[in-house]
Amino acid sequence: MCLTMSELCSLRLRGEGETVEVIDQTLLPHQLQWLPLASLDSYCHAITSMQVRGAPLIGITAAFGLAAALAKDPSNDHLQVSKAALLATRPTAVNLHWALQKIETCVLPLEEAQRAQAAFICARELREQDIEHCSTIGEFGCELLQSLFDKSAGETLHVMTHCNAGWLATIQWGTALSPIYKAHRAGVPIHVWVSETRPRNQGAYLTAWELQRAGVPCTIVADNSCGYLMQAGEVDCVIVGSDRTAANGDVCNKVGTYLKALAAQANAVPFYAAVPESTIDWSCPGGADIPIEFRDSEELLSITGIDDAGELQTVRLAGVDSRGKNPAFDITPAALVSGLITEHGVIEASSAGLAQLRSTLASL
Repeated sequence: MCLTMSELCSLRLRGEGETVEVIDQTLLPHQLQWLPLASLDSYCHAITSMQVRGAPLIGITAAFGLAAALAKDPSNDHLQVSKAALLATRPTAVNLHWALQKIETCVLPLEEAQRAQAAFICARELREQDIEHCSTIGEFGCELLQSLFDKSAGETLHVMTHCNAGWLATIQWGTALSPIYKAHRAGVPIHVWVSETRPRNQGAYLTAWELQRAGVPCTIVADNSCGYLMQAGEVDCVIVGSDRTAANGDVCNKVGTYLKALAAQANAVPFYAAVPESTIDWSCPGGADIPIEFRDSEELLSITGIDDAGELQTVRLAGVDSRGKNPAFDITPAALVSGLITEHGVIEASSAGLAQLRSTLASL
């Protein structure tokens, strides 16, 4: 099945745009189920349980969640309690704080009776802005991929990615996958190596699923085979997303990204991070200052899949008495990043590169 990008969307609006439905990503790739969100608790649960995941999508979902909370009670006290509840769902992705701050800034000067409507309008604007920015990231990234293909001697451009940074992690297009979609539509012969991304398998479950729906050739590989593929000359570049990018260019992304960056450097493979402005934490000096989320070790010790009867089942991989440690993210130092693909162009991953971008943004 090959769908148009307008059909590939992770969060859709119903009615006057105040009813939100999201894809329950914990059921993919085996079941496609839309999940309605109404109460603050339902929004918080969707983010915490990773029914909704990916830094940009988390932020937009939280914005609608805060708007929904204000529809119930627009008081200052409820605003702060609701904002705190949403902030507590995931600590690493900076888009969460960014989006909630946008809503708060929008509604605080208003009379209480005006707040809910204004919050929903702001959330819808953030949604549209995310689509536009991801599309623009794709355009800049497509130029980059085209130039890499022109310089290569191969008949196909082989791109590696990690985790899921496509339209399932945003609203449409994605960050790391947006250049791939744009290049594919521009006629660049492209193939994607999709690392499984243990322990939650977002690569195998999500990235491969959405690439297939868009008609982009891809192959799932084990995480620990990626260094071999680079060493064997089967990877032309790596593009990943980012959940938070520090002011010095350090990139925080799904755990395992750092190992890919090391392997890329060792084998002279360009390594890029696709980073919307909303994912840059200007107040964060470096990667060491980014809080790393640790998740339940059962995600590591068990795995979920579909059985012969077509039923989803979770089975335990490790022994009953086994213990696990489950960091969800790691830090890739800026020195390992060939460049940051933003909606403002491809910039240097460094303090100077980020400072120049900030100066440009301030002048707009």
